[in-house]
Amino acid sequence: MGIFHKISTLFKSNINDLIARAENPEKMLNQIILDMRDQLAKAKREVAGAIADERKLKSQLDDEVKQSKDWEQRAMLAVNEGRDDLAKQALVRQQEHASRALVIEQTWRAQAQETEKLKGALRQLNEKIEEAKRKRNLLMAKQKRAQAQKRIHDTMSGLSDTSAFEAFNRMADKIEEDERRSLASAEVTEMLTGDTVEQEFLKLETGTGPAGDMDSRLLALKREMGLIEAPDEAEPKQLAAGEEEVIEAEDEDAVEAEPAEGEDAEVIPIREAELIEEFERLEKRDQG
Repeated sequence: MGIFHKISTLFKSNINDLIARAENPEKMLNQIILDMRDQLAKAKREVAGAIADERKLKSQLDDEVKQSKDWEQRAMLAVNEGRDDLAKQALVRQQEHASRALVIEQTWRAQAQETEKLKGALRQLNEKIEEAKRKRNLLMAKQKRAQAQKRIHDTMSGLSDTSAFEAFNRMADKIEEDERRSLASAEVTEMLTGDTVEQEFLKLETGTGPAGDMDSRLLALKREMGLIEAPDEAEPKQLAAGEEEVIEAEDEDAVEAEPAEGEDAEVIPIREAELIEEFERLEKRDQG
């Protein structure tokens, strides 16, 4: 069993040395497994030698037993032939081989017992190495999990520092400010490069000017109230020369009195309080 004590001592020495200078746990465990397998191979050779010795002793024992039996048979043959002198010589040789067989048998049995113990120890060593390989995988999984937890902890510790969030918020504000400036610049550029005269004529054509829009809404309101009639879409009748002069004069008076529909009329703004008072007087007058 000295071989396995030597292997155990070597294991402990190698492991302690690896742990002392370990930088990468995975490499360290892999190296330990390799060392174990190397020592297992040496142990196998030692056990194989012990088994060979045991089998050699068994072969010697079998040979001595056979020789003892052979000389016993010769002694019996000599007795049957009346040769007692030869029978005595054969019995002497038979006794020698029997004595040697007894000694070899004792040695063989002791060697066989030791060999069986070595075989059992070798099986245990092999099982321990296989168990170490399984534990190696488990330890590596734990080590990776510990590293992941450490990275997460470091990340969370870094996030707990408000400076990162403040920097993020400052960057967001800067981007939004740049966007607002870009939109304002585009608006100013459009205002300066646009044809304002053309835009004003478009407002007049579409009736979107402030005065034109109010006049249109006022006429529409009067038509809804029935105060004025809707414009006649029928073609105008042919008038005599005198009638045309009268109508033209009336039209000129109407033009002087009230701006024509579609013309810009200045709307004088009135304060809201004065406007409400004026409507209240109108409502009282209508009720009276």
